[in-house]
Amino acid sequence: MADSLTFSLIAAYTTYAKHRLIRKTHQVGATQKAFLDRYLAAHQSTELGQKFGLGQIETIAQFREQVPIYNYSFYEPYADRIAQGEQNVLNPDPVKYINLTSGSTGNKKRVPVTARYQKFLRRADLASIGFMIAGLAKRGRPFGKALLTNNAQLQGLTSAGIPYGPVTAGSIREGKHLVDQLFSQPFTALEIADIDSRHYVCLLFGLANPQLRGWVANFPMLILRTCAYLEQYAEALIEDLRTGAIAPWLNLDPQIRQELAKRWRPHPQRADQLAAIYRANGRLTPQLAWPDLSYITTARGGTSDFYLRRFPDYFGDTPVFGGIYGTAEASFAVCPDLDSDAGILAIESGFFEFMPPDQWGQEQPQTRLPHELTVGERYRVLVTSYSGLYRYDIGDVVEVVGYYNEAPLMVFRHRYGGLLSSTTEKTTEFHTIQVMEKLQGEFGIKLDDFCITLSDGEFPARYVVNIELAPGHDLSDPQAFLQRFEYWLTEVNQPYGTVRSSQVPPPCLRVLGPGSFVQVRQRQIQRGMFDSQLKIPHITEDREFLTEFPVVLAVDWPGGE
Repeated sequence: MADSLTFSLIAAYTTYAKHRLIRKTHQVGATQKAFLDRYLAAHQSTELGQKFGLGQIETIAQFREQVPIYNYSFYEPYADRIAQGEQNVLNPDPVKYINLTSGSTGNKKRVPVTARYQKFLRRADLASIGFMIAGLAKRGRPFGKALLTNNAQLQGLTSAGIPYGPVTAGSIREGKHLVDQLFSQPFTALEIADIDSRHYVCLLFGLANPQLRGWVANFPMLILRTCAYLEQYAEALIEDLRTGAIAPWLNLDPQIRQELAKRWRPHPQRADQLAAIYRANGRLTPQLAWPDLSYITTARGGTSDFYLRRFPDYFGDTPVFGGIYGTAEASFAVCPDLDSDAGILAIESGFFEFMPPDQWGQEQPQTRLPHELTVGERYRVLVTSYSGLYRYDIGDVVEVVGYYNEAPLMVFRHRYGGLLSSTTEKTTEFHTIQVMEKLQGEFGIKLDDFCITLSDGEFPARYVVNIELAPGHDLSDPQAFLQRFEYWLTEVNQPYGTVRSSQVPPPCLRVLGPGSFVQVRQRQIQRGMFDSQLKIPHITEDREFLTEFPVVLAVDWPGGE
């Protein structure tokens, strides 16, 4: 009864937030100007606000003329001072938490979080849930408790005592009083440091609930890893369900184990049900364990597309909702539909500008406003948000795919600077993901993962196509696979075809041994990347990125061209 009331209240509140955003998509210019006016008034007396003369700015044109565009390197010294306890540097409000970025594209960035910053981000979060609930209702799918496996541990405290960690850890801890009501596992389970043990415990509590409705994770890769844990530990999980034990071999802090034991009890009937499923199918998957699963919420667009292709193996036709396109620095878009990559610009959560490609090389480029964008064009997105960042160039490249009333619909495509070039062709992750999607369909195979690197010791360098086949899949004609790789890359990135025909040597194929990308992920985590934010690059100019892994098959271009 309590759960039903909670979800009814959530549905009502988020529906209101959704309708408020929809109303504002009819007046994007006015909404963005109002956001900027409030922002300038709030920040004019901060150190950086005074430096930029925010108190004298009255128009958007003045703002764009007076405030330069910067990336994080400009803000880093200010963020360091905030971490040391200085006040009124970037933000007029007290800093209560510091978001750390994933570090997947460089050193971790520190983004100050205030109550006001969270308030404006929450508007996008709530609207997103409202859209999801509406989408589920159209399909006759109920909204209910979900599985979550994120790490909610703090990474530490700054010298001034400010807690810091991943953005998701901060968000979960901020709303930890709701975790038990919204998710299948207790909050304590999310504080388990050991990755394998945390996933095991979260799955254990999730399996106890046959009416689980959702699954929530930052990225699709994390969901696939959790599916692998479910298959790996199926028998042990079923036994713990039957006996009411929590496996003694799990690496758990004694206090956390004690807290979990208070919340755990035997579920023999559910154990019998899952044991029968396991015997009949020889495996346990989410679709088998929870046939009434309603939704999955995880990132869409960019590198996610490659991993989403494997979801039907585990989830059947369960819809995948993109939720929020956001980072540690800001929320950028709100997904209005299930099974769609596009998101509505988060016009209530920041002031946004867009840099067209012909301005990317300029020192202080000209920008466009949301109503000035061209459908089908790609832009680098700039944001001014209550994190205290002004006209911040995060380096994300988005494609505008349409409009929702007056608000642009956009999809994250790739990181600016995340390019692979033997000479001048500028291949992006989005290009290679498109190619691999074509090849998997064409050859009837599935890949565990892939990464395109450049050959060492030759100039111009050739493309090295590194792939790992998913379990149970074989590549019967690797020469044809390599030739079709070149064909499709030329189709999706025509500059590659130009340089390939005149300058660049032909590509080669390297099939890596089973488990290679598992080791890559472990290596990334050992280097300090958060497991819940883990992303593997699908292109890299680091020519030694995969050299330590055994090659089970090496294929050169036919004829040795």
